[in-house]
Amino acid sequence: MKWLWKVLEEKINDYSIRKKLLLFYLCCVLFPLFITDSVILSILYRGEITERNAEMKNIAGAVEVELTHTFQEAVKLVNNIYINRSVNEFLDQEYATDLDFYTASTEIDEKNFYETGIGTGIAGIVMCADNETIVNGGHFYRLSTVEDEEWCRKLLESGHDIAVQLYYVGDKNPSATISRKISVIRKLNYYKDLKKEKLVRLDLDYSNLAIKLVNMQYNMPFYICSGDKIIFSNGGYSSTKKDFDRLTGQEKIGYKREFTIYGETITILVMEPESDLLGVIRQHMPLIALMLAVNILLPCFMAVVFNRSIVSRLELLNNAFDKVEAESLKEIENVRGKDEIGNLMRNYNRMVVRSRELIKTVYKDKMEKQEMDIARQNAELLALHSQIDPHFLFNVLEGIRMHSIIKGEEETAGMIERLAILERQNVNWKRDIIKVEEELTFVEAYLELQKYRFGERLSYRIEAEKGCLGYLIPKLTLATFVENACVHGVGKKATACWVYVRIYRKGEWLYLEVEDTGAGMTEEKLKQLRQGMQVNDIETLRHNEHVGFANACLRLRMVTEGRAEFELESEQNIGTFVVAKVPADSLSMSEEGDEE
Repeated sequence: MKWLWKVLEEKINDYSIRKKLLLFYLCCVLFPLFITDSVILSILYRGEITERNAEMKNIAGAVEVELTHTFQEAVKLVNNIYINRSVNEFLDQEYATDLDFYTASTEIDEKNFYETGIGTGIAGIVMCADNETIVNGGHFYRLSTVEDEEWCRKLLESGHDIAVQLYYVGDKNPSATISRKISVIRKLNYYKDLKKEKLVRLDLDYSNLAIKLVNMQYNMPFYICSGDKIIFSNGGYSSTKKDFDRLTGQEKIGYKREFTIYGETITILVMEPESDLLGVIRQHMPLIALMLAVNILLPCFMAVVFNRSIVSRLELLNNAFDKVEAESLKEIENVRGKDEIGNLMRNYNRMVVRSRELIKTVYKDKMEKQEMDIARQNAELLALHSQIDPHFLFNVLEGIRMHSIIKGEEETAGMIERLAILERQNVNWKRDIIKVEEELTFVEAYLELQKYRFGERLSYRIEAEKGCLGYLIPKLTLATFVENACVHGVGKKATACWVYVRIYRKGEWLYLEVEDTGAGMTEEKLKQLRQGMQVNDIETLRHNEHVGFANACLRLRMVTEGRAEFELESEQNIGTFVVAKVPADSLSMSEEGDEE
């Protein structure tokens, strides 16, 4: 992820400001706007679907409640007849003459309640009995005259005592004013002592029920069906003089609910409304187009304005800095704006004026001073060369070493050899940068000489990772730390001491560590040395008390462009620890074939 972020950042850095603004507009304005609008439309659409489904479910539920209530009221009236003893006995009794039947039926009509139900959603009540002395007419019929009719036959064949039936009688009775029938039919077998078969049929008022359902005023069409027969609908199909219409299978059904009442399965189908969310969108397309134009064109216009405001002035700045590279300092004319770019242009003009003044004063004076320093350093170098001839010194040391070998003084010869190594390293300044391996050779020679001086009081150990030996460091930097350990640590302590030199790499850092178990130092001196380690220029170094130590730190900081870090810890009678952390990528690696 970090790598991807870095690659993306580097790629965008190469884009022009104009392209960045365009990319910003596309990614931060247009694309989020498109996503947001799409999400909002999706939410609206799902909300519309949910609301529509809930409305269809409510419509089906309300229709079911209305039908159930209507049938239950009819069944209640039928049940009253079912348990009425006088009505059952009237139908079961045999009459000698027709006059006897008319007299009995008149008495039943006068004292019974079923007449009051007619006209309040009830179209009529018919009671039949297997009694041949009954005269057909009014509410009473012989069972033999109706047993072939559909409603009677279905009840008798079903084996149930009560049923709801929906049927059409127009084909058998064309003169009927209402040919569609919805009836509640029940066997009158409550009293077991009455032997004749009897039943009652209550016909619901089809027209009244159809009007009641239409008056519910739902904005979605619905069908009430039995099988594929459309019994009721608020969108037509409720004519009482024709047979029931049938479902074609092409209807767009949005919601379906079934329930069974007294053996009849009723299906409520709610149709999908003709208008939907897409239709609403098409209806309001001009307004939506206007909103899109405002959301897209206005940001585009503002992006162009910002682009011209930013890019044109940045190009002026860029051209001005190109002239600086060509050593031509000119002020920007016609500075516009009070924003950050305008302030930057004004600051650039002030920088040009100030730079011209500095060129006239500081630069020329500094050049003269540098020329004087170079001349003085050359004079000092010539004076040093005139005082001693290095080749003469090395020849003399080599002669003494050979003479000592001839006499068998091997220890003296070894010390002279190491002294020659030190002197050769000191006087050979053709290369200021050497390999760590060479620096460690010099350090070991120095420690051997010091061991000759201190004897058993000095022990040392040098540990260096093999992969670190090829790094190039400033000459005598590590040796300076070792010298400080021997002179100020071992030299000032009477007991035996150790000096440890460690070179290793940890992560991206090369560590140069020197540790001694010598006399240590006071807090005041430790503070002075730490201050000397922070020296950043030669001029300050000239006035510093601890020149060698500070010089080593300064040279390491110079070759690493100020990235080297130093730590110094010390405690009296315990020892001193110094470490230089050098970024490995700031040091060159020695290659085979380099000149020594």
